Amino acid sequence: MIAFSRNSRTIWGNWWWTVDKTLLILIGVLVFIGVFLNFSAGPAVANRIGADSFHFVKRQLFFIPLAIGLMLFLSMQNLKTIRRIAIIGYVGTIVLMILTMFTGEEIKGATRWIRILGFSLQPSEFIKPTFAVVAAWLFDGQKRYQDFPGNILSVGLYAFTVSLLIAQPDMGMTAVVSAIWLFQCFLSGLSMKIICAMGGVFVVGAITAYFTFDHVHTRVDGFLAAGGELSYQVKKSMEAFHNGSFFGMGPGEGIVKQNIPDAHTDFIFAVAAEEYGMFLCLLIVGVCATIVIRSMLIAIKDNNLFILLSAAALSASFGLQGIINMASTLHLMPTKGMTLPFISYGGSSLMATAFGMGMLLAITRKNVHAEDKDEAY
Repeated sequence: MIAFSRNSRTIWGNWWWTVDKTLLILIGVLVFIGVFLNFSAGPAVANRIGADSFHFVKRQLFFIPLAIGLMLFLSMQNLKTIRRIAIIGYVGTIVLMILTMFTGEEIKGATRWIRILGFSLQPSEFIKPTFAVVAAWLFDGQKRYQDFPGNILSVGLYAFTVSLLIAQPDMGMTAVVSAIWLFQCFLSGLSMKIICAMGGVFVVGAITAYFTFDHVHTRVDGFLAAGGELSYQVKKSMEAFHNGSFFGMGPGEGIVKQNIPDAHTDFIFAVAAEEYGMFLCLLIVGVCATIVIRSMLIAIKDNNLFILLSAAALSASFGLQGIINMASTLHLMPTKGMTLPFISYGGSSLMATAFGMGMLLAITRKNVHAEDKDEAY
């Protein structure tokens, strides 16, 4: 207990009294819900493909301690270290994305996965948190130093990043990265005329993607189709919400999950709805929303632009990923292969989310960055 006294000089003691414990608890709740739901959804999918019933559960339990360890390690770092980790992580991710284009596995017409040490890794999952922090560093540099071309470098960084994502192609991740970057442009004080012009470019890009990529065309048409023409998984998802009503059918009693191919990943929200009802769904929405809102409220109290931009972008990325997953499941937008943070099965997604939230916890710590706030470069 000495290590956790307010006068403690140990790493753990200093971390304990400066980290936002509410965010820690909320993240812990999502992780617990994720384990709980994987025990419901995982066996059904595993049995359907002829694997061991707890194949996906075991793999998820393997990655959870690694993810939590990574998140806690990052949350103990200072701003200078977080910036360096983000830059190194971004460069490493870009290298892996380029390698994926040549040696990656093609799944459903997209090449996003690469085999490393026997595990399938989706490098683009790590582009969101690393890009957010590096872009924040560049915008902050523009404000700090008159001769530093931070805005121009940020534009170049964004253009290079999305060009690699489009090459895979991964239009969903491209949209998320674009939204994060545009949000940072707004917060950094760029002219509204410039921001509106960039928004117009994004709209033109979305329309072009619709007419260029078959899978985008198919998903959008499927979203706009009449009820009888909905995709199989969306039909089953809506059926799960209908069956679950408010309190659900009970743990393990779900029927529709037996027929949803991606019940453990993209459509795990439907499993939550069928077995535990709208009660659990609303709890998940509330926890995710609270994480985003609390993070942004903490960020805006600090007069450091880097902290504001990076914390806002990391929390927005987290929230946007959750919104896309839940909206797709509820047929409120075209389907997109994006997981529900900390809940869906997937090692890459889990580790990438932990990476981002670890940096967010570090950036939002109280009164520990006074010495290195001005040492950004």
